Amino acid sequence: MVLASWSLIVLASLTGNEHLFHPAIATTQPTVQKLLVFLLAWLVMTIAMMLPTSLPLITLFIQVSQKQDQPRSLLTVFLSAYTAIWLGFAVILLAGDWAIHHWLDRWHWLHQHPGAIAALTLLIAGAFQFSSLKEQCMNVCRHPMSFLTHHYQRGLKAAWNLGLRHGLYCLGCCWALMLVMFGVGVAHLTWMVALTGIMLFEKTTRWGKAIAPFVGIALLASALLALVLPSGLSIPLH
Repeated sequence: MVLASWSLIVLASLTGNEHLFHPAIATTQPTVQKLLVFLLAWLVMTIAMMLPTSLPLITLFIQVSQKQDQPRSLLTVFLSAYTAIWLGFAVILLAGDWAIHHWLDRWHWLHQHPGAIAALTLLIAGAFQFSSLKEQCMNVCRHPMSFLTHHYQRGLKAAWNLGLRHGLYCLGCCWALMLVMFGVGVAHLTWMVALTGIMLFEKTTRWGKAIAPFVGIALLASALLALVLPSGLSIPLH
């Protein structure tokens, strides 16, 4: 699924259809069809970017679930709950994006300072790298065996609840970096690959904790650059 999702993203970029992954498709003259297209695109991005960071837990879940009936159904339910968390996050981001469009129409200062929204987004993401919430969620994600030991139960409902719980911890780790991704869009494939690499390194390696502050500093520096030289940082936050 991960390889297929990355293939779709690269194909969309190469064929000039990257706009399908951009939130503007759902917030500019929104329709139900446009909303569904973006949510489907966001699902593809979630599979491409977030599932690799959860592979250690998914692998353990598959191994443990072999002892139950319908192991494939358990995995499907678990992954569905996990992706539901990220789809819910996308809906919240779309609502915020619509509000920003609303403010842009009424607040001329933002038109005169095009880097302000990009700077604020990067500032939030950079500051969150130093937060205790990120560290608490990251500690859970870095120890998948401990997570399963404490929360794994038998049955489809339990698999759904486990997927939701893991999704919330994953969201707690990575929502700010995915906020940057939301603003960048798939048109900036380099940013997408870089953010995926950062999240993968933070969540699955023993050095993840060490790089978090450096990532935060880099994001804060990028925020300053976006504010001072808005044309020097290509981040099309609408």
